[in-house]
Amino acid sequence: MPLTTTRTPDERMTFRRRCLRGAASVGFLALAGTALIGAPASAQAPPPSLTGSDFEIDANANLVVDVAGDLDWATVDENRKTDLPSGTGDDSFGQGSKEDTPVPSPVSGSIPPNKSDLKTFGTYLEETPAGDFLHMFWHRVQDPSGTTNMDFEFNQSDVDSGNGVTPERTDGDLLIQYDLANGGTNPELFLSRWVATGPKEQCEAANATPCWGVRDSLSEVGDATGSINTTAILAGATDGLGNVSARTFGEATVDFSAIVGDDECVSFGSAYLKSRSSDSFTAAMKDYIAPAPTDLTNCAKVVIHKETDPAGDSTTFDFTTAIETQDDGDNPIFSLTGETGSDTQEYENVFFGTGLTVTESTPPSGWTLIGIDCSDSVGVTVDPEDIDLLTGTVTFDLDDADDVLECTYTNQAKGSIIVEKITSDGFGAFDFTSGTLPDAAFTLTTTAAGAGGKDSNTYANLTPGSYDVSETVPAGWNLTSETCSDSSDPQSISLQAGETVTCTFTNAREKGAIKIVKTRKHAASGPGDHPHAGVTFTVTGGNLTQGIVVQTNAQGIACVPNLVVSSLVGNYTVTESVPSGYVALSTNPQTASVSESAADCSDTPAGAVKTFANMPLTNFTITVDSQIDGGTASTIDCDAAADPPYEATTGANGDGSLSKSNLQPGTYTCVIIIDP
Repeated sequence: MPLTTTRTPDERMTFRRRCLRGAASVGFLALAGTALIGAPASAQAPPPSLTGSDFEIDANANLVVDVAGDLDWATVDENRKTDLPSGTGDDSFGQGSKEDTPVPSPVSGSIPPNKSDLKTFGTYLEETPAGDFLHMFWHRVQDPSGTTNMDFEFNQSDVDSGNGVTPERTDGDLLIQYDLANGGTNPELFLSRWVATGPKEQCEAANATPCWGVRDSLSEVGDATGSINTTAILAGATDGLGNVSARTFGEATVDFSAIVGDDECVSFGSAYLKSRSSDSFTAAMKDYIAPAPTDLTNCAKVVIHKETDPAGDSTTFDFTTAIETQDDGDNPIFSLTGETGSDTQEYENVFFGTGLTVTESTPPSGWTLIGIDCSDSVGVTVDPEDIDLLTGTVTFDLDDADDVLECTYTNQAKGSIIVEKITSDGFGAFDFTSGTLPDAAFTLTTTAAGAGGKDSNTYANLTPGSYDVSETVPAGWNLTSETCSDSSDPQSISLQAGETVTCTFTNAREKGAIKIVKTRKHAASGPGDHPHAGVTFTVTGGNLTQGIVVQTNAQGIACVPNLVVSSLVGNYTVTESVPSGYVALSTNPQTASVSESAADCSDTPAGAVKTFANMPLTNFTITVDSQIDGGTASTIDCDAAADPPYEATTGANGDGSLSKSNLQPGTYTCVIIIDP
């Protein structure tokens, strides 16, 4: 193969220069032969095969394996073409057609007995770590009386030349000439290339281009070896050719890699075999076997697709390769996105090789490589062990012109979940738990009411899937809502590729009410306690920045709602503004402990129900009026203290009084002493 792991770049360049010297005058380098019988540099004894090849080229050519483990025609599946039957129906070239004739003329008729009447030819490409070797055989009817001169032409184009048989020649087509002297056993092999334009000095024999270029001896440089059968071969050992007479079967090997080089892709779609009437290059051509497909090439195709989840993402993904290409150099790198138009990379001219790789670099942050699918490949086997999802590498071999490695790399965007805590009033610390997020437990602390004081945790680079998060609601708080931006339940969040889901937990402090119950004594209303309406109370403490003032209703009740529970802000103080004419019978002020309750005071706990009772007060005055001015003198005393002194005494005219105020109901005793 042109691409091997056994030659360094310097070795490949030396190898190429050895094989392609003089090619500059030709221009395009290509192989133009499918069947060769080549001789080694030594004219004494051809080697059994070229170094690096397992295909047997025997001194006495045959079709079967002589050494276990080797290859021969009976053990390979070669491209084989059979000529028309000998006789008047056989085809050949006529009208003086020569090798340099761009469009040779096919005719019908028998082949002279002194020329090679062709029957069959075949080609087989052996691929090895050391390179590719092209093996060829030919088979003819009889051993002609003259020299054996056969030419194998390899064409790149599949366009008909105009004669209905041979393809149109293009620059770089190859002609391998097999020349064997009469009675000889060691053929010499030559290589010429079709030259489309340029000076005539490039031509082997013609006076102008287009022509076959100056030929090089493959045998001399050791790039070809071949042989002929010197004895007959029985039909049982001819792989379907029937009985083969002596000197009617020849085989050869050409170092295909050496001829085509390792820096240009070549492709030969067909080859045909023809014979010349003599060893002169300008001799007329005679019999031929019509072109047969060969598919000889040293390049294949690599196609890499990028898919993203979500589809069509513009993120860039980088790739590296371990391949050699004609147009893009060695180990090209490239980048793809999930967007249409930038989601595919194709390399049309990738040299054959083993252990080739395509690798996606570490995905960008927030992305994961989740799949590599090479099922669309043609002629390339990619087994599960050839795909390393962890490193993003596909390992493969290319060894056929029809090979196409076609792989789709799928990347999935990771998602994010934001857990957000908001308190609609107040602030505090709140604990959360999760069985799927990176933090099994965490705390969010708000600093003020509303969005301005919120706290949150962001969990990025999450693999799409199901997640959960729950709040442990602290004492004194109510979880008023828990919602996710994608409508998921926070305890079952369905995170999609590339999605960011925000789950918001909103808490409000528990609220309660203080119920004030106000009663009074009122003789006119009857015995016992009676509701006292219109009494003013002030509530302070807790988190109040100013007192709340309320008045009792006709039932003697005042309700103070929407107070934050005392467990969060402390107790409250309820103070009565005692109405004039009354005295408080109950403690004033009183302390209230607020816990969660209804705003209408319908279920206010005992600690927040405060009862106040008042007693009405009475005033009285005792008056002494002496009927005779100065006639009497009196003292008035209503207290229990020893007398004198007295609480009141009359004046000089004998008149006087004693008043008592704010007296609660009861029995009062006063002593009046009147002196004459």
